[in-house]
Amino acid sequence: MDANELIKRYASGEINFSGLELKGINLIGADLISINLIQTDLRSANLIFAYLNRAQLHKANLSSTKLSGANLTQADLREIKLHDADLHGAILQGADLRSADLRLANLLDANLIDADLRNANLSGANLTGVCLRGANLRQEQKEYAANLRSARLFQADLRGANMAGVDLSGADLRCANLVEVNLRGANLYGANLSEANLADAFLSDANLDRAILREANLSNTKLERVLLNEADLTRANLSDAIAPDSKITKANLSYANLTKTRMNRVDLSRANLLGAILIDSSLIEGFLARTNLTDANLDNANLFKAEISSANLTGANLRGATMPDGSTNNG
Repeated sequence: MDANELIKRYASGEINFSGLELKGINLIGADLISINLIQTDLRSANLIFAYLNRAQLHKANLSSTKLSGANLTQADLREIKLHDADLHGAILQGADLRSADLRLANLLDANLIDADLRNANLSGANLTGVCLRGANLRQEQKEYAANLRSARLFQADLRGANMAGVDLSGADLRCANLVEVNLRGANLYGANLSEANLADAFLSDANLDRAILREANLSNTKLERVLLNEADLTRANLSDAIAPDSKITKANLSYANLTKTRMNRVDLSRANLLGAILIDSSLIEGFLARTNLTDANLDNANLFKAEISSANLTGANLRGATMPDGSTNNG
């Protein structure tokens, strides 16, 4: 079937085109609202600026298809193949993309507000500037976690998205908006979050080992039991963050702002906190073996029962701090 015949039949009221072979078809700007293309082969098709609102594309094959500017609002895209597809600027608001294959897809500046991406594979996808506000990527079962390994999410808007358990290892999240995002138990190993905004985010039980968080905003973030070993948090803002029982060994926190941060039982062994601000922070029972606190400001910090015997406190300000033995430093 060619494009003219499909458009003519659709215009006459026919909407069921499921299971057809439409490889390479040219449907630029076509009005195909609510069309049924379930299990249809649309590989390498041209659907630029097409209207596919509420289209049924369950298990369809759109690998290498051109969908720039296409409107797929509320479309059924479950188990769809969009491997290496171009969705630059596409509108996928409220679309159902559960178990979709989006590997290497180009989603530059795409609109994925309120989309359901559970178990979607976005490995290697370009998500630069994408809007994922309110999107659902949460892990329901271990085998149903969205895959965003090495995805490019530079300047992406993910505010309020549910990404619990998502695999974002090696992802590029520089300058991304992650305010109030749920990343509980997510894998962010080696991810780049430089200058990202994670204010009020939930990162409890997440893996951020070797992640780059230079100048990131983590104020009021929940970081219980988080792994930040060998992470780069240079000049990061962790004020008012909650991080008890977290592991932050060998991490770089030089000049970081940890004002009023609650880090009871934290492991900061061999971490670098050169010039860090720890005013009014709580480090009760913290493990700071060979931690570098040179020129750090620990004014009124609580170090009760903390292990600091081998920490470097050269030039550190401990005025009003509660020391490991319970005494108050009045120096």
